[in-house]
Amino acid sequence: MTTGALMLDLVGTQLTDEEAQRLQQPEVGGLILFSRNYTNPGQLNELMRAIRAVRTDLIVAVDQEGGRVQRFREGFTRLPPMACLGQIYTREPERARYLATELGWLMATELREFDIDISFAPVLDIDWQQSSVIGDRAFSSDPQILISLSTAFMQGMHEAGMAATGKHFPGHGWVTADSHLELPVDERAEAALDAADICPFKALINKGLDAIMPAHVVYSQVDAEPAGFSTYWLKQKLRGALGFKGVIFSDDLTMEGASLAGSYAERCRRALEAGCDMVLVCNQPERAVEVLTWLQSQPAVFNPRIATMRGKPVSQAGREERLQQARKLAAECL
Repeated sequence: MTTGALMLDLVGTQLTDEEAQRLQQPEVGGLILFSRNYTNPGQLNELMRAIRAVRTDLIVAVDQEGGRVQRFREGFTRLPPMACLGQIYTREPERARYLATELGWLMATELREFDIDISFAPVLDIDWQQSSVIGDRAFSSDPQILISLSTAFMQGMHEAGMAATGKHFPGHGWVTADSHLELPVDERAEAALDAADICPFKALINKGLDAIMPAHVVYSQVDAEPAGFSTYWLKQKLRGALGFKGVIFSDDLTMEGASLAGSYAERCRRALEAGCDMVLVCNQPERAVEVLTWLQSQPAVFNPRIATMRGKPVSQAGREERLQQARKLAAECL
């Protein structure tokens, strides 16, 4: 069973001996793939075969939201940005919900074919039309439309055997700064967040959301710590007030929005103590090794939540027909 708290990445399109040895460490529980790890379906099949030869229990992830954020393109269906569904909803709400279900199912089905467990989706941020890093990744600027569409998208993912991860709690859509490059500060009161941004998270938690990724954003009227390092946001608000029992993934600890927390080992420690189940360290292999070394110096902890993110087998009946139809629908949305 997966117990490791670290999700790391790979340098290229093939698994190196050094990387294979790293993946064998019990402190490693996950692996995230990027565009640099992909050239075509045949190569991905070989890469995943090599990964599974090392660890069958590893949680393998990718960001395959659609639109700007789609790591695998050649040989995969081009997925539209989720904002297109919000636009359709204003004219044809039932059709928009149907499209959301089918696109969620299509995205998940194409990934599960390669034994990839999860895509970090859906985005539950509200498009306040002032965040370029979120923008058309969000379903809508209307929380109720967002809830309706993201619920349908999650349902499609579940039908394909994939767990869903809502991001970026408690909402990244208000701030203009990009947390990859700087630490954004949201100065709104908690009541304003409760009235809008948190509503999609609350609604999907009640509908079976499997995992959540907090934002590297400081909500200055609530807590001085970014949400991903905040005991208040993760333990009191998310676990306590909202009753969330699923997995909490940190956002990438190499992002500038995480730098406030100190060294990489310190970032890991603080994220785990705040309530994260698994931390991501991406794009800097030496930093991942630094975090792994620190984890190896700590007492081993078994975390049964993480294993729930492994992909699940589903019925293949009618799969090809549904794939053909879903791909046509995706093309119509572009």
